[in-house]
Amino acid sequence: MCGIAGRILGSFGKLGDDLVELMDAQEHRGADSTGFAIYGAPREDGYILRGMGFDREQMSGDLDEFQLLLKEHGADYIEEPTIITDDQKHYCFRMVISDPRDLTSWITEADHLSDHIEVQSCGRSLEIIKDIGGSKQVADKHGVRDMFGSHGLGHARLATESSVLPNASHPFWARPFPDVAIVHNGQITDYFTWRDRLQRQGYRFLTENDSELIAVWVSDQIKAGLSMEQALKKSIDSIDGVFTYMIADPSGIGFAKDRFAMKPLVVIDQAGDLAAATEEQAVRRIFSGECDVINHDGPGITDFWPAVSGRLAA
Repeated sequence: MCGIAGRILGSFGKLGDDLVELMDAQEHRGADSTGFAIYGAPREDGYILRGMGFDREQMSGDLDEFQLLLKEHGADYIEEPTIITDDQKHYCFRMVISDPRDLTSWITEADHLSDHIEVQSCGRSLEIIKDIGGSKQVADKHGVRDMFGSHGLGHARLATESSVLPNASHPFWARPFPDVAIVHNGQITDYFTWRDRLQRQGYRFLTENDSELIAVWVSDQIKAGLSMEQALKKSIDSIDGVFTYMIADPSGIGFAKDRFAMKPLVVIDQAGDLAAATEEQAVRRIFSGECDVINHDGPGITDFWPAVSGRLAA
């Protein structure tokens, strides 16, 4: 019953505020946790990291260990980490690091620390912010409303098969692929089969959440030579389950619906200024005037919506 949302602005602007509204409108679909994927102004070099540690009392040691690993891979902080805490046991961080010698190798090593400190997004422009609680609670804690960008995703989670933990929240980063994020409403029934295949290819999963699988599956298909649009279409027949997912990269947002079309998605698109969500009342928060709503209610539908950067590149 989770709620998902996507937002593409007509020009670079206050993206975070719109995503918070989209998710606040759907909080009744799940308030176990809320998350946002924000695509801000892309860096020419260096990566933005978002993540969390699981024990505030161990924070100093965790961060020292993390920085040492960065240095071993030829990287270091460009900016001092920003630490975000409240009365929860976990803490969250934002870091900007220089380029490691080999990004995939560094991520693989960093994931060995994930029992106590976990990287949850890595990108030139992508920042994933997720935590326990509803949209406004998470937004206030992390300053989401004041974040600027071109496009992004949101998710309100009702935990069904995996734990109510902050790191089990959506969106998920398609590790180790930088700048790729996903939100998903549904269930993948052949999850363990695909997970095993991808693990044998060398991919690593940090949760039992099936949404994490989709992000890596699509990115692996693109790595193998498919376009985003081709990978989305292939997922309809390759992945078994009932699902609607949206996946984003710096060029825009794509979506796919399974062959049974059980999970809704509605869209308002005003010449590239776009809002998509599980429920119409959510997109009406963004476009309150008279406008047409596209209801993607058919089976096996996919599409890709370019963001500002994607339109400029085209």
